[in-house]
Amino acid sequence: MSTVELRDVTLRDGLQLVGRAPSTARKVEIVRALLALGVPSLEIGSMARGDLVPTLADTLEVVDALTPEELRRCWVWVATPGHVRRAAERGVVNFQYCLSVSDAHNRANLGRSTEQSLDTVPDGIAAAGTGRIQLCLATSFTCPFDGPVDPDEVIRIADDPRTAGTQDVVVCDTLGQATPVEVGSLISRVRTETPERRIGFHGHDTWGQGVANAHAAVAAGAGFVDATLGGLGGCPFAPGASGNTATEDLVFGLRPDWLTPQTFAELVQLSESVLAELGEPGGSKAAQGARSTAGAFPWTLSPRP
Repeated sequence: MSTVELRDVTLRDGLQLVGRAPSTARKVEIVRALLALGVPSLEIGSMARGDLVPTLADTLEVVDALTPEELRRCWVWVATPGHVRRAAERGVVNFQYCLSVSDAHNRANLGRSTEQSLDTVPDGIAAAGTGRIQLCLATSFTCPFDGPVDPDEVIRIADDPRTAGTQDVVVCDTLGQATPVEVGSLISRVRTETPERRIGFHGHDTWGQGVANAHAAVAAGAGFVDATLGGLGGCPFAPGASGNTATEDLVFGLRPDWLTPQTFAELVQLSESVLAELGEPGGSKAAQGARSTAGAFPWTLSPRP
């Protein structure tokens, strides 16, 4: 069993590029189904402008439908102190404060420079009050506009005094172009060269390295990894970014203590239903394996011989 935490981000990153979104009520059902299975934390939406990311425009309505206990296990994407304040007023207590290491991507995604975003972080921390706020560093490895990102720049931002007070730092392979060696090296540097915080890894599977990269991050000291049902997702402001690493693939390999063959089967079935509702193809190898006829293997959904 693994002690690393998996955070399912289907309802935020997973929905950014789909053609249609589940209803608010269905999103709430998905939240509760994942929490009931034992998934320790979820990202359930974004405070980005609804006209820019329409599939996430009802984030605060989803928040309103959840209980305080459920919200303690849920995260919301934010990028300004105003985002934090509006989300906190509705009961959000966990905030993922995002900026890009690459200045070009930060301008495309947030309309300002990376330094301007960094200047807002202290006010964002203050607005979170007693809530938990994490520093999310998009394009930590490559940028769709400028190419490879200097690891020293990631370290500089993670070590910047303006980020003091964030409890976590999330290192993001936004384009899915990193390799396991690169991921392990950068996570290790963040762990040893920046203030002590819980480290997360957010990976994409664009180049087929999502699972390997997540395992490399865990081996280097990451305390949690992000994933989505069926590998849904991508960034609308990063050309070339495709789906995330699949939740089914990561939990099958990591074997968190909440996972059993029964909960895995229910997770696969939930993923399949969500993908069918969205009209999206599934990208999980573990989900495909679970549908094999190898009934003697306890992790398949086939009847036992």
